[in-house]
Amino acid sequence: MLIESFGPDSFVLLAGLLLVAGVLVAKFSNRWGLPSLVLFIVIGMIIGSDGLGIVYFDNASAAQLIGIVALVIILFEGGLQTKWNTVRAVALPSLSLATLGVLLTSGIVGYSAYLIFDITLLEGMLFGAIVGSTDAAAVFAVLKERNIKAKMGATLEAESGTNDPMAIFLTLSFIELLTLEDATILGMVPSFFWQMGAGLALGLIFGKVASESLNRIKLESSGLYPIFSVSFALLTYSVTAIIGGSGFLAVYVAALIIGNSELTYRYSIFQFNEGFAWMAQILMFIILGLLVFPGQLFNFDIIVNGLILSVILIFIARPVAVFLSTIGMKYEFKEKLFISWAGLRGAVPIVLATFPIVAGLPNSQLFFNVVFFIVLTSTLIQGSTISKVAALLDLVGPKKDTPHHSLELISIGKANAEMIQFHTNRDIEIVGKKLKDLNFPHQVTISAIVRNDQLISPYGETEIKAGDFLYILVSTQHKDEVRKLLEKKKVRQPVKPAVE
Repeated sequence: MLIESFGPDSFVLLAGLLLVAGVLVAKFSNRWGLPSLVLFIVIGMIIGSDGLGIVYFDNASAAQLIGIVALVIILFEGGLQTKWNTVRAVALPSLSLATLGVLLTSGIVGYSAYLIFDITLLEGMLFGAIVGSTDAAAVFAVLKERNIKAKMGATLEAESGTNDPMAIFLTLSFIELLTLEDATILGMVPSFFWQMGAGLALGLIFGKVASESLNRIKLESSGLYPIFSVSFALLTYSVTAIIGGSGFLAVYVAALIIGNSELTYRYSIFQFNEGFAWMAQILMFIILGLLVFPGQLFNFDIIVNGLILSVILIFIARPVAVFLSTIGMKYEFKEKLFISWAGLRGAVPIVLATFPIVAGLPNSQLFFNVVFFIVLTSTLIQGSTISKVAALLDLVGPKKDTPHHSLELISIGKANAEMIQFHTNRDIEIVGKKLKDLNFPHQVTISAIVRNDQLISPYGETEIKAGDFLYILVSTQHKDEVRKLLEKKKVRQPVKPAVE
């Protein structure tokens, strides 16, 4: 075990060094053209028993627990950052990919595993279920800084945020079929609908309760609001999972509700959760790297069979699933090709691969090693080439703008005031007007304007231009009114017909 190998001081030192290494890896991963999660895994493998031998870790149950908690944090942060207006347009294809797509991918890969390995068909299908879903941690991390067209990014993020329930359901179902004599496939169908329905319903409920609670509670310290938000993520997952629903789906739905609501201390909550998600990601992938033994992973049979299954997954199973799942939906051929290529595997398959080990199934270690190899090849090959494939298919979007957020100055428990940031565009009414002509409520002040990365000190004659970032000091009671004035669209004048 990890902790047993160190005294408290040595353990704290190791934790600090690993976090420093993780941050540096994240900084240079884009420059090296590699997804950071691959490098986190490599760090774990290097310090593990088959590497430098600093840490010996082989506890699949502990890795599973750490992985689940980390995935809750990562999914929550990803949902907070997702704009509902963008996701709503791709909700149907994303759900189709998250259900039918996972089923098709699992079936093709599972049957291929049955043909390649000396295992039963049911064991092959279990293997397919483990690698059937794309990974939220991998997709969120890889797409965050890429200038991919909004439609493509939204589809992939919504799919990865909602397809875990299907993969988990299939994995647990096949484990039950392999371990319980009276288990049947038909008997598990109602369980699937319960998991999805309960996950969706409780996600909506917890999201609404969390949003109202964050806005109504009066806390003396602004640092307590982000912790309060994380507590709702953990509660949402645990309560939903305890009653047999999909905790991961509930967390993502709740985060969507919270992230698209007007929140007190929105900026603090978002910043905290972004940093917390990075820490969870670093910890999770290093632990998963520790769990694998490179001596077992990089042997001839695993490499050859793993490569064969990776090729089948990347070039056959995933494209077939994407093209069939999006039939009749408004996606061009090149868009389907890109979605097929961007179906990254990551932490979820590795965490799911610990389930057969914990259940004590035969061939479970084989499954884990092959799944780990497939995740490495997927992230190395697909993750490092997403930007190039997007450019090749002409699916590169505009440079990502700084997200809208609120920058709180004073604890709302002491003074009801916030500094909000607003990014202007040419379609809103205030563009072209001077500050003195704005019909803002009394005691609302534009404190600063950032234009082309330059700070401008505003005064009455300052004209607002498209692309400006406005920093506005506003009392909480006037925030909604100011937001409506800022977002009011220009009235388009009808074009007069030409006179003959």
